[in-house]
Amino acid sequence: MRASYVSLYENGGLERIAGTLRSQLKQCRICPHECRADRTSGAGGMCRTGMNPVVSSFNAHFGEESCLVGRKGSGTIFFANCNLSCVFCQNYDISHLGRGEEISFRELSDIMLLLQSRGCHNINFVTPTHMVSAIVTALSDAVPRGLTVPLVYNSGGYDSTDTLRMLSGVFDIYMPDLKFMDSGTAGTLCGAQDYPERAADAVREMHDQVGDLVIDERGIAVKGLLVRHLVLPNNLAGTDGVISFIAGLSKNTYLNLMDQYRPEHRAGECFDLKRRVTLQEFDDAVRAALDAGIKRIDCLNR
Repeated sequence: MRASYVSLYENGGLERIAGTLRSQLKQCRICPHECRADRTSGAGGMCRTGMNPVVSSFNAHFGEESCLVGRKGSGTIFFANCNLSCVFCQNYDISHLGRGEEISFRELSDIMLLLQSRGCHNINFVTPTHMVSAIVTALSDAVPRGLTVPLVYNSGGYDSTDTLRMLSGVFDIYMPDLKFMDSGTAGTLCGAQDYPERAADAVREMHDQVGDLVIDERGIAVKGLLVRHLVLPNNLAGTDGVISFIAGLSKNTYLNLMDQYRPEHRAGECFDLKRRVTLQEFDDAVRAALDAGIKRIDCLNR
C-alpha cells in the first residue's frame, strides 16, 4: 500500500499544508488550547515551543505495539515538550522539562530517512501535536529524497479537529491516547478540563480519515486507527466510559489497553495514583472491552 503523503507531495499538497500550518503559528491555534502565542518569534505558548523541531531522541523502537514493531522496529522520533501537563507523566523530563535539542527541518528529514534506511517499518512521531508544522515542512524535503514508509501520529489525544482536517492524507496511522472521559478528572490530572470532549472529537476525525487499522500479510500495520488507553488505579481514568466510546465508534477498533502505570512525576500528590494497577483492575478492563464487543485488543494479540 502506497503511503498517502507521497501523492500529496506529487500534487503540491504537502507544500500547501505546510504553508497553512506555518501561518497558524503566528497566533498559534494548532491545538485545542488556541493560546494565540507567536511561536514564530521563539518558544512560547502552552507547549513552550517555537517553529523548529525539538527532538529528544530517535531510534528503532521495539517496545511499541507488535503490529508497528515487526522484525525491524518502529522508527520513533520523540519530540520534547507537550500541550498537556499530566501529573503522572512517565516521560516528564522530555514532555515537561523539555529535554531535547532544537534541530533544523533538514535534520528532521535526515532522521526520517536514516530510520527508514535501517529497515524500520514506519516513522513514529511521538508527541507530534505541537510539531505538525515542522513535520510537514520536513516531509516536503524527505519525500523527494526517497521517504516512503507509513507515518504514525502518536499523540496524547488533545488534538484540534481543525488541524487534523488540514493534515488529512499526511499520516497513514493515527495512534492517539484516550486518557479520560470525565472533565473534572482531566482538569486535575492533565490541565485540560475539556480533554474528554476534544479527544473524542479528535478520535472520530482520525477514524473518518483512515478507518479501522489495516494489517498486511507480514503482520505490520499500514493504515488506520489504533487507540491507546492507560488503565489507572481505582478506575481514575474512567475506563468503562472510554471503552463504551470506542465500541460506539467501531467494534473493529484496534485497542491497546496498557497496564504499565507507575507513580511518576507528581503522581504522589493524588492519593488515588500512589500505587500501580492491580492485576484484577487490568483484567476487569480487558473483560469490559470484550463484553463491549471489541476483539482487537493488543495484549490478546501478541
